Amino acid sequence: MRVALRLLLLQLCLAFPSLLSAYEAPEDKEDVFARKACPAFLVFDSMAYLEDMTIELPCHCKPEEAHSVVWYYQKRLRGGNARVLTDFEGTVSVDSSQVGHGTDLRSRFSIRLFSLLIFRAQEADSGHYLCGTASGQFFYGYHVDVQRVRRVSFPRRPGVPAPRRAAGTGQPYRVFTSFWPWSVCDRCGVPGEQTRVGLCYLRSDYLSVRYVSAAAAAPCGSAAVPRRFRLADGEMGAELAVRSCRATCSLEPAEAAERKNLLEFLGYGGTSERVPVYYHSHPAGAPLVLACPGAKPQHAVAWDRERRPMYRARYMEGLNRTARVYIDAGHHLHFRPVRLEDEGRYYCWLQGRPAAEIRLGVYLRLGRRRQIDDPEATHALRAIALSYAAYSMVFLLFVAVRFCWRSLKRKTV
Repeated sequence: MRVALRLLLLQLCLAFPSLLSAYEAPEDKEDVFARKACPAFLVFDSMAYLEDMTIELPCHCKPEEAHSVVWYYQKRLRGGNARVLTDFEGTVSVDSSQVGHGTDLRSRFSIRLFSLLIFRAQEADSGHYLCGTASGQFFYGYHVDVQRVRRVSFPRRPGVPAPRRAAGTGQPYRVFTSFWPWSVCDRCGVPGEQTRVGLCYLRSDYLSVRYVSAAAAAPCGSAAVPRRFRLADGEMGAELAVRSCRATCSLEPAEAAERKNLLEFLGYGGTSERVPVYYHSHPAGAPLVLACPGAKPQHAVAWDRERRPMYRARYMEGLNRTARVYIDAGHHLHFRPVRLEDEGRYYCWLQGRPAAEIRLGVYLRLGRRRQIDDPEATHALRAIALSYAAYSMVFLLFVAVRFCWRSLKRKTV
């Protein structure tokens, strides 16, 4: 029996020689952390990010015997009050779409493969991040400067000089804006807009050597910048540039036909591509923020209400301080507050393609003490007044007709 089995195996090997090379012994791969030694003197990489972005901070080095890491957060190195960020017991935040704006840092982070992920980073998250162990050993460090968009610029008209930014003339430093590439056109086949983000940087020969940066430049909010420079708050924010565009749709014939139907439905001359439909009901008089599903700060996002596009040139945050409906730098549509007339269908575009349809319903809340200046109370009083006026007109018309009828009847008698 054994001889027959061996002969069968030999025949199989001769008939299928590829079986002999199907298995390869695993090579001893070098540990990625063993190739890079940790610095003897702890330095920090200076990084700049835009607010609401997801940040990944890799722990570039650690001893081989360390099988897990602990991340520490500290606003200032000499300020104390260090916060420990560890996922030994598991973290709740694993998806950025489940993280709300303005939540605490402890509920917006996750550690994966020794890297720290911070979801929807906020300006208050700026500071020092250190990778180490629970016993207090530190391997690698970052200083993160999360910048909020404080300026929005549009194309200049011919003959209008470009605004000059206070760059510290005669000072031992120069403030400049480092721009990302222009985004794709946020609408395909119809007039749209492009955006690009510029982060604030400072170039000087007097930056702290403990903070690693390229070309003698560091983010404006970095701890590498000497305190005596004292940059104003208006100089330390990011900038958003907006310009008009028109992009063609490079689609397959079937997709082009669907896009044409969508454009015709939206009233652009070009019924709707099958995009997800979301329903949301909100009470009148309360603030509301709509986000395009799947959108990130680096994406190109556009909003339409029914058949009317909502361009940033009119709805951008900061253009009008009294604006009730506006679009912020993170591509969110704000209502401050929402009113009954805001009810309707809203469409969002993502990277030039329709992404979602949001059907907004607005209702009046009952059982709440109202004031005269309450929008809901104002709307109710207006409706009551119009109804009273209409009934009064009908009553007066009825009285006038009856009076005329009696007068005519008396004359005939």
